[in-house]
Amino acid sequence: MSDLPPPAPPTFGDRAEGHRSGFASFVGRPNAGKSTLTNALVGRKVAITSSKPQTTRTVVRGIVHRDDAQLVLVDTPGLHRPRTLLGERLNDLVTTTWAEVDVVAVCFPANEKIGPGDRFIVGELGKVRRTTKVAVATKTDLATPEQLAEHLLAIAELGRETDTEWAEIVPVSATAGSQVDLLADLLVAQLPEGPPLYPEGELSDTPEEAIVADLVREAALEGVRDELPHSIAVVVEEMGLRPDRPEDKPLLDVHATVFVERDSQKGIVIGHKGSRLKEIGSTARVQIAAMLGTPVHLSLRVKVAKDWQRDPRQLRRLGF
Repeated sequence: MSDLPPPAPPTFGDRAEGHRSGFASFVGRPNAGKSTLTNALVGRKVAITSSKPQTTRTVVRGIVHRDDAQLVLVDTPGLHRPRTLLGERLNDLVTTTWAEVDVVAVCFPANEKIGPGDRFIVGELGKVRRTTKVAVATKTDLATPEQLAEHLLAIAELGRETDTEWAEIVPVSATAGSQVDLLADLLVAQLPEGPPLYPEGELSDTPEEAIVADLVREAALEGVRDELPHSIAVVVEEMGLRPDRPEDKPLLDVHATVFVERDSQKGIVIGHKGSRLKEIGSTARVQIAAMLGTPVHLSLRVKVAKDWQRDPRQLRRLGF
C-alpha cells in the first residue's frame, strides 16, 4: 500500500511560475544521520534522533517551505539485512518509498568507510531506475579534510561500481549547519514544477500521537543496553486536553505504554524503585511540550509483549 498521500489539490495559493514541489527521501545505513539532517532542513525537530541504530521505524515527513519551492522530506528507517519480521516490514517500507519520491538522497557518514551495508543499499536502489539519486556525505564535522576527500572519491567510485548515476555528491554537517542550505538548493532543483502540496506553516503531517510515541521511545533509548533498543515500542493509549482547564492554562494529558519483549527488559526500563522510568517520563515530557506547544502531564507504564518483533499479530497491534 502506498504511504505517500495522493496529489493534493492546488488550493494553497497561486505561486509564481517556476515554483517547484515534490518529495525527497533520505536513506542509508542505520545511524547515518538521516533524521538529524531532516530536522536541520526543516528548522526544527520533526524526527527523533538517537545514538542507537534503528531509531526510525516510520516514515516521517518534514516540510521545507521556501518562496520558490516546497520540499517534502520523507525520512525512512535504515535499510538493513533483517533478522525479524519487524526488520522485513521496515525494509519493505523503505523500498516502497523509493519508488514514489522524486529524488532519493543516500547518506554516507564521512567518519566511516564505505562498507558492505552501503553497497547493499546502493545496489537495491539501482533497481529503481526512474528516481533521481543524490549522494550526501553526512557528519563532515567528524572527519578530517583528508578523510572527507577520500570519502567523496569512494562515493563516486561506488556509483561507478553499481552503475548508479549520482545527480550530485554533496558533503554536509547537519549539527554544524555546514552546507545544509546548499543541499536544500540541490534537492529542490530535482523537483518538478508545481504548486505547494501542504499549507504554509505546516512542518509535518505525522499524527501527534505518533510524534508523542516516538519522543517517549527516544527518551527510553538513551542509556540502555545494546540489545534493548530493538525491543522497545511505545503506544499512546489516550491523549487529550484536560477538561475544565482555563483556555490560557491548557494541560495535555498523555497516557502511554512502553512495550518490551521480556520481563528482564521491563526491569531495566523501570529501574531501581522506578528511577529510570521517571527519568524517561521527565525527558519525554519536556520534548513533547516543546514540540506541541502545550504543557503536558505524561503517565507511563511498562508492559511485556513477548517476542513482539516476530509476532504478526502483535506487530499489527503496535502499528507495524
